[in-house]
Amino acid sequence: MSAADRLRGLVLPLLLLAAWQGAVTAGYGDPRLLPPPVEVLRRAWQLLVAEDLPLALAISLGRCLAGFALGALLGLGFGLLCGLSRAADRLLGPAFHALKNVAVFAWIPLIAMWFGFGEASRIAFVTLAVLTPVALNVWEGVAGVPKPLLEVGAAFRFGGWQRLARIRLPAALPAILTGLQLGLIHAWLATVGAEYFLAKGTGLGGVLIEGRDKFDMALVLLGILLLGGIGLLLNQLLTRLAARLAPWRAA
Repeated sequence: MSAADRLRGLVLPLLLLAAWQGAVTAGYGDPRLLPPPVEVLRRAWQLLVAEDLPLALAISLGRCLAGFALGALLGLGFGLLCGLSRAADRLLGPAFHALKNVAVFAWIPLIAMWFGFGEASRIAFVTLAVLTPVALNVWEGVAGVPKPLLEVGAAFRFGGWQRLARIRLPAALPAILTGLQLGLIHAWLATVGAEYFLAKGTGLGGVLIEGRDKFDMALVLLGILLLGGIGLLLNQLLTRLAARLAPWRAA
């Protein structure tokens, strides 16, 4: 992405910020419900000075990455198993496709009963949110390798591991990377969801709960802005990594 494209991408956020400030200045709405951007910045500075905000962000990012790593590992294993084995596809496929239609937040009561309301339940929730998109994309990518490529492997008399390493995985790499990107997005959303719905604690979800309980809309808006900004940053980082690993995908 060129510098001009990045600048164009800032136009809409800046317009929304200007409209937000203009609406507050013109007296539209109750400032207690829609505080000005300056007030949000003031609350951010207060939390930075008190070191509450850096700690909350570090804890949420730690949970996100831990759940993402575990969910991605399980998703890769499950996707490879079902993508490479017809028996596993037939045995596990129907149950997986049924369960993937269950909203991830519907699992919260079971996760709470199985893992309690501590850190383990939050990590388990994030892991579950990541597993499905990763597994599905790996599965489809490995199983959907074009037949001409497999015929080339047969002509060279590749063994099972050689076909996997030299044909199936390289051909499925774009789909695998897409699954990881989706998994990271789901991980970040699930992290804050777990902090918000399972039990109040440290993290960005705790910031949102504190803002709600104290009717501090500046704090709530700060949490929402941080959610969007960090999610965008994580997605951009993984997009750049994917571009390096599979440059032909963007062609």
